[in-house]
Amino acid sequence: MTKTIKLMQTAIFALFGLSLAACSTLGGDNLAAAPNSASGAATAAPDYLIGPLDQLEIFVWRAAELSTNVTVRPDGRISTPLVEDMVASGKTPSQLANDLEASLREYVKSPEVTVIVSDFSSTFDQQVRVLGEAQTPTALPYQAGMTTLDVMVAVGGLTDFAAGNRAVLIRGQGEDRQSYRLKLDDLLRKGNIAANVPVLPGDVILIPESAF
Repeated sequence: MTKTIKLMQTAIFALFGLSLAACSTLGGDNLAAAPNSASGAATAAPDYLIGPLDQLEIFVWRAAELSTNVTVRPDGRISTPLVEDMVASGKTPSQLANDLEASLREYVKSPEVTVIVSDFSSTFDQQVRVLGEAQTPTALPYQAGMTTLDVMVAVGGLTDFAAGNRAVLIRGQGEDRQSYRLKLDDLLRKGNIAANVPVLPGDVILIPESAF
């Protein structure tokens, strides 16, 4: 495990007032299982908000000369053909598309714009973070419909020392923060798809080390 990853773990554990040693306690029977309703999670999941350094594909229907690929600048703005210095950060792709259409109406009759985020460089509240006994602990950009199985595939699965069934999912912040039990051993080593649950932007998954 690299020094960078260890520093990241230390900082985030301090933020949540947790440690890997406490993780096994959190994963006890006192925790409820994570919600497994995909439809419910989809309803609760906020739309992705564009952030600085995100790469965008902007398509203007029947106006190829106005279509372009841009990177959101550190100041949160973008420039496209005929539109300069528009704020993109903090908007959903649909909101940005509507704003671009409004600006382009001065030049194009009934413009139709589509915005696609082709590469994510999202802020923490748009990420899913995995700490502890994963092969590659890391932070992942949230994608609509993402589940714990998607996350674990992205981080390479569990280490040989992981106590996957004592893993904890932390959701929310402050007084709204909740902790849920995950059954990652059942999911990854026994193929129990019932243990696959949706994740949401900002979720943190803590995987403790087995005591044996």
